[in-house]
Amino acid sequence: MTEAFIVDAVRTPVGRRKGALSGVHPADLGAHVLRALVDRNGIDPGAVDDVYFGCVSQIGAQTGNIARTSWLAGGLPQHVPGTTIDRQCGSSQQAVHFAAQAVMSGSADLVVAGGVEAMSLVPIGSPAVLGEREGMGTPYGGEGWRGHFGDQEISQFRGAELIAEKWGISRQDMERYALASHQRALAAQAGGVFADEIVPAFGLETDEGPRADTSLEKMAGLKPLSVGGRLTAAVSSQISDGAAALLVASEAAVRRFGLVPLARVHTMAVVGSDPVLMLTGPIPATEKVLDRSGLTLGRIDLVEINEAFAPVVQAWLAETGADPERTNAFGGAIALGHPLGATGARLMTTLVHQLRRTGGRYGLQTMCEGGGMANATVVERV
Repeated sequence: MTEAFIVDAVRTPVGRRKGALSGVHPADLGAHVLRALVDRNGIDPGAVDDVYFGCVSQIGAQTGNIARTSWLAGGLPQHVPGTTIDRQCGSSQQAVHFAAQAVMSGSADLVVAGGVEAMSLVPIGSPAVLGEREGMGTPYGGEGWRGHFGDQEISQFRGAELIAEKWGISRQDMERYALASHQRALAAQAGGVFADEIVPAFGLETDEGPRADTSLEKMAGLKPLSVGGRLTAAVSSQISDGAAALLVASEAAVRRFGLVPLARVHTMAVVGSDPVLMLTGPIPATEKVLDRSGLTLGRIDLVEINEAFAPVVQAWLAETGADPERTNAFGGAIALGHPLGATGARLMTTLVHQLRRTGGRYGLQTMCEGGGMANATVVERV
């Protein structure tokens, strides 16, 4: 089986809801990173075998197979196909997995993986809202579902509340974690840490999410998202706009095109988990991917785990015993934002660039996903 190498990875700055990227068509966001990936690596775009793109809310401007429309919107060759993936928040991490699997199997040599989400244009939950309007109910409202899980509320917000309760994570614990996320992201920005991964887009040069003016006092004054709950907007990922893309190549393609890889895809795993708790999947996914890789967590130099909500990461840290200093060292989605279909590729983009910058060898990425799932990926710097 051939190796799959990540040659390069780029992303837009992440735009805040109704911010600088809010008026940009999602296909143009996708096209921007695709074009940048092609141009800065000097590859013939006609040699790309396929394009895999994640996108969660495939409605309105994000319909029509946005992997394909983004590629074409970038003025790239028409004979190159594309397909769009929905594994909820892990959609573009799954795109990286599919790209690596295609290369490892020998069915492709050069694949682009990434994702896009314009949450300002297509709000979270839009497809479900349309279903309710048409009398079709929610995704969790069918007879078969109710037969297994009853009529209890199923949502990521409830899942995060249940996790905070199960692991005994207080609101104050979550707020301290959230503040640290902003502080790390601001420090990374000030230090130029993201310079190699961000391609300025539509007048935006840096992530809009990190807040220099936030504080524990300000967080304490926010209302909970639910009556009697612990979660607030401050400890939740930000609604965002953005796109990211990675170039995945076989060893033969690396030689043929004179490419210099950043990392190789070492090991991949995906799991299902409790769909009511919904967001605990990174815990078993981490166990599975480490078991497959033959590595211990102590050998992992950097971890990127999506900060969908603070308790997701805090429960993962408690269960795995991972080093908090190596986990989301440059801030996470609480500060940087979470453009759903793009976040998996954004995390991987940050991970491979920061392994190179810091000299680390192994990186781990994992993230929770709607419906109770999680992807996990180990990469090795080369």
